[in-house]
This record gives sequence, C-alpha cells and structure tokens, in this order.
Amino acid sequence: MRAAAFTMVADDRTRLLVLGSLPGQASLAAGRYYAHPRNQFWRLLSPVVGADLMAMEYQARLATLLGAGIGLWDVVESARRRGSLDADLREVEARDLRGAAARLPALRAMGFNGAKAFAIGRAQLGDDFPLPLIALPSSSPAHAVGIEAKQPAWAALGVWL
Repeated sequence: MRAAAFTMVADDRTRLLVLGSLPGQASLAAGRYYAHPRNQFWRLLSPVVGADLMAMEYQARLATLLGAGIGLWDVVESARRRGSLDADLREVEARDLRGAAARLPALRAMGFNGAKAFAIGRAQLGDDFPLPLIALPSSSPAHAVGIEAKQPAWAALGVWL
C-alpha cells in the first residue's frame, strides 16, 4: 500500500519543527498525527510545552504546539509500507525539507522523531544545513524503550523554544 503524509502544521512563529517519518496505520485512519493510543508523542511533548496535551482534543493539541513555537511534519511525502514500522518503508519519496525551512522565518532547529526520520532528513539536508538537527528517540510503541528513558532527550527540545 502506498501511504501519503499529512500537511505541515506550522506557522510564522514555528521555532522548532518536529519531523516523523510517515504516519502509521492508526494515524492515517484517523487523519491525525500520532493517533495510536500507545504512541508516546503527546506525553513526551507535554512537559516541553507546559500543558497536558493528552487531556486535550486534537485541534487544541495542535494549537498548543503552535503557540509554543512547535510545528509538525514528516520527512516522507509518500512510500510503500505494510503495517506501520519504519523498517518496512519502501519506494520513499522524501519531502523538500530545505524548502520548508526557508518558509519558516523563525525556525531555529529541527527534531527528528526516531532513527529513520533522522536518517532520511540528514541525508536530504546534508552537512551544510545551517540549523541544528536533533535525533530523538522514537515515540512509537514499537520502540521498546520506556518513556522515562526517552523523556530527557525530548525535554531538551525546550532550549529551542
């Protein structure tokens, strides 16, 4: 199955762009970023923005992120994949990350949710990209490390806001 990513959630205030690889099946079915109930994304970012994102409706979550200077997007425009695992991505069509960065005047850094997102983003942006590229432990439930081990890396994103 060929899956297509969602549109970017960002505005002129976006200082940090958090990029996943490509939404998984639960997210694609719901039409929402990080919709799988066991995905830790919203829990990991709650302390960064100082709000309980889990207690909010989806649109309020997005508005809270934008208000804090955080945008969301994916490094993959489309790909073939069975299931939701990044390891199963095939025929990857990458996003124009440089073009996106150029359209975000306040952008200070890019964070990559998981190793695959970081590898694709880093390969596209290269060594001469002028902003910090931050590799984050995946928020996916398939990444078996507990949230306590992931939280410090995610909490460190606050320095870019």
